[in-house]
Amino acid sequence: HVQLVESGGGSVQAGGFLRLSCLASGSLPSNYCMGWFRQAPGKEREGVATIDLNGSTSYSDSVKGRFTLSQDNANAKNTLYLQMNSLKPEDTAVYYCAANGPTYCSGGYLPPSDEFGFWGQGTQVTVS
Repeated sequence: HVQLVESGGGSVQAGGFLRLSCLASGSLPSNYCMGWFRQAPGKEREGVATIDLNGSTSYSDSVKGRFTLSQDNANAKNTLYLQMNSLKPEDTAVYYCAANGPTYCSGGYLPPSDEFGFWGQGTQVTVS
């Protein structure tokens, strides 16, 4: 049973920062992409950043240079982090952690959300 639990969301002023965490548990395939998506009110879910088996990351153009995705696999715990700096009001959304994506998600390619099989419950990020 795979479970993804996000944390770290909150409210922050423009220019501020937040760090999201996603703790993955269960029998999670290791050779598939994981990543972060977000969904703002009235908008479709969009890819933010993904990471593949080799640690290669891809970012959406809107967050490139401001957000950093990292992964910690120490002690048999698979945790994804999304460091978000220089936050803008347009970053306001519910942020979702996703796993069991395709095997390829590097070189700037962000797979669509329907290619990911596991999702967290989401964490709200509000930038004012």
